[in-house]
Amino acid sequence: MITTRPGYPRWHTASAQGPRSLNADAVGAYAAAGGPGIAFALADGVGDDPTAARAARTAAAAAARTPVHKGPVEAVLAAQRAVREQTLGDAVLVVAMPAEHGGYRIAWVGDARAYAWDGTTLSPLTTDHTLAEFFRARHQPVTPRMEHVVTTSVRTAEAHEIGTAETTSAGLLLTSDGIHKPLTGSGIRAVLAQPGTGAAELVEAALARGGSDNATALYVEPLEAADNTTVRFPIAA
Repeated sequence: MITTRPGYPRWHTASAQGPRSLNADAVGAYAAAGGPGIAFALADGVGDDPTAARAARTAAAAAARTPVHKGPVEAVLAAQRAVREQTLGDAVLVVAMPAEHGGYRIAWVGDARAYAWDGTTLSPLTTDHTLAEFFRARHQPVTPRMEHVVTTSVRTAEAHEIGTAETTSAGLLLTSDGIHKPLTGSGIRAVLAQPGTGAAELVEAALARGGSDNATALYVEPLEAADNTTVRFPIAA
């Protein structure tokens, strides 16, 4: 669905089940009346079952609807409260909220990612909370399996474990690991550098590269790529 709303960025999202038995990824987006902009969230359920899918939908919706003035860390904690109350499942999550002077404030748990994209340069804003990154930071050997073991999640994270970042970029990309693991940063950049590409093309490229997971991307176009008059609203979680 396309809605015309002056003053908002143009954004779109796409998701594919891939070879999994169901799609346990979810996105949420919410613009409060009179608020400073749109809050975005992307969640990836831990596992391949209905409880994981419900946890992702619950987390994304609760995070996106958190008032912007409370900040993205509080959005993750709101998602945690909702998941603990409503479902047995778990998820990883990344949240982006508009910053006061432009750009976004980011918070995350697990291996959902955020990138800044200015039309030329793709800059990672998050660091995966995985066993691999834990050992890599300590200059210890890493096995492929460690890349898939998260050390924080919506259900389990303590407040001090929630990652935070900020960017002044108007262009933003949120991804589940079904996008950034098969594509890597250079692969994502190669897709976005093509005119007219975005979330759908990233999903297609990830699956074509042999992705074996749900693949979801939420893409906020950089200012030079958008006319700032159209917002593409998918069905939010």
